[in-house]
Amino acid sequence: MRAIYGYCRISTAKQCISRQIRNIMAIYPDAVIVQEVFTGTKVKERPEWMKLYTKVLPGDTIVFDSVSRMSRDADEGFRLYEDLYRKEVDLIFLNEPHINTKTFRDAIAHGNIEMTGTKVDSILQGVNQYLMELAREQIKIAFDQSEKEVKDLQKRTKEGMQTARLQGKHIGRPAGPARETQKGVRAKKQIQKYSKDFGGTLNDMEVMKLIGVSRNTYYKYKRELNSFVEVS
Repeated sequence: MRAIYGYCRISTAKQCISRQIRNIMAIYPDAVIVQEVFTGTKVKERPEWMKLYTKVLPGDTIVFDSVSRMSRDADEGFRLYEDLYRKEVDLIFLNEPHINTKTFRDAIAHGNIEMTGTKVDSILQGVNQYLMELAREQIKIAFDQSEKEVKDLQKRTKEGMQTARLQGKHIGRPAGPARETQKGVRAKKQIQKYSKDFGGTLNDMEVMKLIGVSRNTYYKYKRELNSFVEVS
């Protein structure tokens, strides 16, 4: 039985992936949704995508909300598209239906004019090649646009940061001590309670095992506690 997969990707956990899922499920309710939180443009670096890529079979379908979810690098995206096309995997882009693999296959099939065995064949061959290149060009344009969106965003972000600096605004995390995490606060309280160095009955290794922190983290917390005592 042919499988339908919906591939959804966001760059950071702060973004919402539900919109992509809703869009795909509205048209393909039986789709198996593959979710990924991964920043960057390189497809081969995405673990969930690579799992899907290695198990997808001829006749299966992968649905994307948009071409940018597949790739934001034009050359890489087009190579991946052609690779899956040759493997007879159907690709569907909800926002760019004109580059669905079915559209590409139909364009080639309809443009593949049969040879006549006459001098006209040289002209027909040129027409076939033209139609195939035209279909390929439409796919490249879609991936080029996706890559352009990334570069435009990066440019706007850089310009915005430069403007903010010129206006005297601070960029990034404010200077000063890092904010204490709840986990760190709890661990330090336990260290003070159980460690012999703070009046407890356990040695360092025993405290580490008891509160479940690594060696480096444990001694980091101890240094911070000792620093606080000295300052106080």
